[in-house]
Amino acid sequence: MKTIQIQGEKRADVGGKNSKALRREGMVPCVVYGGKENVHFSVDIRKFDHLIKTRDVFLVILNIDGAEHKAILKAVQFHPVTDLAIHADFFEVTDDVPFDVSIPVSTTGASRGVLNGGVLRLVRRKLRLKGLMNAIPESFELDITDLKIGDSIKVRDLNYPGLEFLEPDGGDVVAVRTARGAIEDEEPDEEEGEEGAAEGAEASAEGDEAKAEAPAEA
Repeated sequence: MKTIQIQGEKRADVGGKNSKALRREGMVPCVVYGGKENVHFSVDIRKFDHLIKTRDVFLVILNIDGAEHKAILKAVQFHPVTDLAIHADFFEVTDDVPFDVSIPVSTTGASRGVLNGGVLRLVRRKLRLKGLMNAIPESFELDITDLKIGDSIKVRDLNYPGLEFLEPDGGDVVAVRTARGAIEDEEPDEEEGEEGAAEGAEASAEGDEAKAEAPAEA
């Protein structure tokens, strides 16, 4: 996982008035939980802003009055009008205890199905999983080169040792769907080809029989 360091100041007062005063000063009230005790602190919004305006997931090193906490950002509340962050929750993590996190998904390659007019659907932009810190990747980059129209990559197709996916096994992560005017790029199976040829021959034979049985015109 990517790492970022953030400097915070411990809050002596956690009341609503104190929170409003902090926001007026350009600070974001925060809490980190999951450790021995909850720690309430505040962060300069200018140092915090880039953390929340990205799809990336960071391991956040919080330096709060000299104490270090490893954490991940769990939730952010935004002002309904200004869209500025007004509160943030962090979850403290350790190297030897698995934790839940959602990791972004991206694709690489040019899908066969898309080249033939299909439409690529990124069904899950993030995947929720559980694992140890050193086993969790920065992102999932899925190769879609071999995906034809109708194909998909499902959660159960992902093989990442040490990770437990907290998503339905049969759920699509990425899929190629049919679009109007799409060209089917799959060749027919041999059996289907033989059946088609047999049906054509049968139809031709029936036509010949019908001609032979038709009465001659006077």
